Amino acid sequence: MIDIKLIRENEEKVKENIRKKFQEEKIPLVDEVKKLDEVVRKRKQEKDALRAKRNQLSNEIGILFKENKVEEATQKKEEVVEINNQIVEIEAEESKIEEQIKEKMLIIPNLIDDSVPIGKDDSCNVEIEKFGEPVVPDYEIPHHADICEALNGLDKEAAGRTSGNGFYYLVGDIARLHEAMISYARDFMIEKGFTYCIPPFMIKGDVVDGVMSFAEMDAMMYKVEGEDLYLIGTSEHSMIGKFKGQLIDEKELPIAMTSYSPCFRKEVGAHGLEERGLYRVHQFEKQEMVVLCKPEEAMDWYNKMWQFTVEFFRSLDVPVRTLECCSGDLADLKVKSCDVEAWSPRQQKYFEVGSCSTLGDAQARRLSIRMRTTNGNQFLSTLNNTVVASPRGMIAVIENNYQENGSIQIPKVLQPYMGGLEVIRSKQK
Repeated sequence: MIDIKLIRENEEKVKENIRKKFQEEKIPLVDEVKKLDEVVRKRKQEKDALRAKRNQLSNEIGILFKENKVEEATQKKEEVVEINNQIVEIEAEESKIEEQIKEKMLIIPNLIDDSVPIGKDDSCNVEIEKFGEPVVPDYEIPHHADICEALNGLDKEAAGRTSGNGFYYLVGDIARLHEAMISYARDFMIEKGFTYCIPPFMIKGDVVDGVMSFAEMDAMMYKVEGEDLYLIGTSEHSMIGKFKGQLIDEKELPIAMTSYSPCFRKEVGAHGLEERGLYRVHQFEKQEMVVLCKPEEAMDWYNKMWQFTVEFFRSLDVPVRTLECCSGDLADLKVKSCDVEAWSPRQQKYFEVGSCSTLGDAQARRLSIRMRTTNGNQFLSTLNNTVVASPRGMIAVIENNYQENGSIQIPKVLQPYMGGLEVIRSKQK
């Protein structure tokens, strides 16, 4: 949510930002908010004038009673009662209009950074840099689901019986590989100075409103029937929600945390579910990084955070690239975002394994998270980034470490998390 001062003082800038995001249908909201804001400010002036008149009358009433002018004092007391009634009516109107303003402001997208490329959708995202040499072996690499099944590590058929499409059982050494990646990601980030945290896996509706747009929520989140609780789609949601309504001393910033959670997503929309594999599913596990910092430090943290993800995957011998997200591909709260994509030797292309975003003060403003400074209380900045989401990240490890004999070479950094196991082989061989 942007600062309403931007609409008061530079509505054209807000409208131009909406155009850059190809959301022209939202432009009328700017004019609507401005008109409603003018009404609220006018009502506040009227209320202030009434309060001043009430104070004046109260003083006069006191004098009149001292002078024993009871009848005249009583008349003025009746005027005070009428003024109080008018103030109550104005406050009720103010409250109603302010709620309308809030509803519209929640829909108006955040201002994007000047460096964001302009484009309508993800087809306009721009490659920034490649890390590691993409290799295509001279032998065929099967689909990751076939690899896992051949190693007795995946059972989607049974998951279909228990839970439906979009779920899975991971078994044996494949399950161990999955958890090894999560555990390694945890320790990797702790060594980077991040504080480890396991958050709640369900959050209230007001926290959902604070961390994402309604469109995102509707497409992603599962609601617990009959309760004001939602299953999280990423631990960023509950990690940012941890600070809802808090005033943090600027000396405590930055706050850098790495969080583990299972994640649950509807996967409604254009992408849909993947029928066979593990790339797009209803549940997965994730190691996340979240930072709260001063606004002037946000871009430095943004660049450090995506580099951590690159370093993580390179330590697994997975070639990656970074992709700058264009304006039309940015969620409404985001100022700037980039994806980290891993190389798929089977498909001979890159696929997304992580996303890094800086959101300015949008989440802080929605959740009333402020920092105490020598210049007064101010909204701070929030950022989030994926360390690894698995089993998606595991697909990249499997494909890039698949051997011609059907085995998977385990990256050295993961071997300690798998009891020293170096290779995953079929138990039938």
